[in-house]
Amino acid sequence: MDGRWQWLHSVAGAPHERCPACLRIRDHFPAGYVNLTGPYVEQHRPELFRVVRNLESKEKGEHPMQRVMNIVEQNNGVQITTTDSHLARAIGDALHHAHGGELEVKYADEDNVVRVAWHR
Repeated sequence: MDGRWQWLHSVAGAPHERCPACLRIRDHFPAGYVNLTGPYVEQHRPELFRVVRNLESKEKGEHPMQRVMNIVEQNNGVQITTTDSHLARAIGDALHHAHGGELEVKYADEDNVVRVAWHR
């Protein structure tokens, strides 16, 4: 509606299309990767995930393209994938602001992908 995707009821007779975020989820093609590593992650997992989910809920309400795709346990921590590079960056910034640690952000311009690493 008005040139942007919004969370609204569909209008009768309107064409149905998948939004870019739904296509990324369907195709398993994230725009953002957030890797959480370090002993602090294991010790404070619920608090860290609460920050992630609260931020996603806020952003998704205003910007439907910004969603968490998956949260996967890995040998050395957790990887969070997102449908939007801005959300991945915002997650890294929020964790760094709330819990300290080290934050590294790398953009791959040609793919419009961001890789965020948070360690504590």
